[in-house]
Amino acid sequence: MNAGIPAVAARLAEAAPLLPPESTQQAVGYPSLFLLVALGALVPVVPTGAVVSSAAVVAVHQTAPLALLFVFLVSSLAAFAGDVTLYWLGRRGVRSRNGSRWLAALRERAAPDRLEQAQEKLAEHGVAVLVLSRLVPAGRIPVMLACLLARMELRRFMRGNAPACLAWAATYGLIGILGGSLFPEPWQGVVAAVALTVLVSGAPGVWRRLRRPDTQGEA
Repeated sequence: MNAGIPAVAARLAEAAPLLPPESTQQAVGYPSLFLLVALGALVPVVPTGAVVSSAAVVAVHQTAPLALLFVFLVSSLAAFAGDVTLYWLGRRGVRSRNGSRWLAALRERAAPDRLEQAQEKLAEHGVAVLVLSRLVPAGRIPVMLACLLARMELRRFMRGNAPACLAWAATYGLIGILGGSLFPEPWQGVVAAVALTVLVSGAPGVWRRLRRPDTQGEA
């Protein structure tokens, strides 16, 4: 496994001069970034934080002065569009007697204890809790479900979710900027940014799993 990493790195280095010009990369990259982030907000199959960080790394190494700004704006708008679409689909399930598969999927993705905490925070802080939910790993879905169960209006959700998406895009963009600044080659920065994103996203879940047996044992 370790022997294969240098080989992959060498191939990436050889392929670098063959990359299309920046204008072509941007024409393809920004729409792709939007689609990936929006899709990741709807379906948990795309690691959206890693996508944004990787895009920020590439932007750091580009000569276009507004590349980073475009990454931030596109990421924020895509996250907002995905969240609002998912919330709208969930609201249809809440108002329906038979529910919906989207609402059922949200329930499956929100652990009961996390949902209870989200409902308590929502009652205490209102829509302001949406900002924190976007920054805390695995916090977005429980808070969104809590908003749905509280029958929060779509407009109110949108007002709270807008700054949440801006803060989220800025956070993962900064991770990408850090990775891009530390390494001379874009692919090296992408690897570092993705690794850091995975660490940040996965560490809280691992910590909760490690503590769970101790908590059950004490009980």
